[in-house]
Amino acid sequence: MLKIPSDISESMLEHAKADFPFECCGLLAGKGDEVSHIYRMSNTDKSKVTYLMEPAEQMRVFKEMRSLELELKAIYHSHPNHPAWPSRTDVELAYYPEAVYIIISINDSRETEVGSFRIINKEITVEGTDLQ
Repeated sequence: MLKIPSDISESMLEHAKADFPFECCGLLAGKGDEVSHIYRMSNTDKSKVTYLMEPAEQMRVFKEMRSLELELKAIYHSHPNHPAWPSRTDVELAYYPEAVYIIISINDSRETEVGSFRIINKEITVEGTDLQ
């Protein structure tokens, strides 16, 4: 089970609220089952239904993770006014089977619900995640 410290889980929720009504996106990194770093990414789609991480920013983050000997642990994004469940697009674009996919549902009242999943070969499995 992936363990996410409270400061990082709070930062993910703040990111979703700050980017609302558009989807936010980001990466979580760490070692073993522990998340130690959050990377809030720019959504170049600026969309309510899709996200695309800015390529140069994503490359910089992966280089930093490699230099710190961190592993990609999770990819998170928000679903404004939609459930915390992977969309068809999320499933089609799930290119990192080693990562947990975290989806933050956020509504107009800024209430949030979080879902965590593994998506491997287009199959969705609910993943336990310890948001501390």
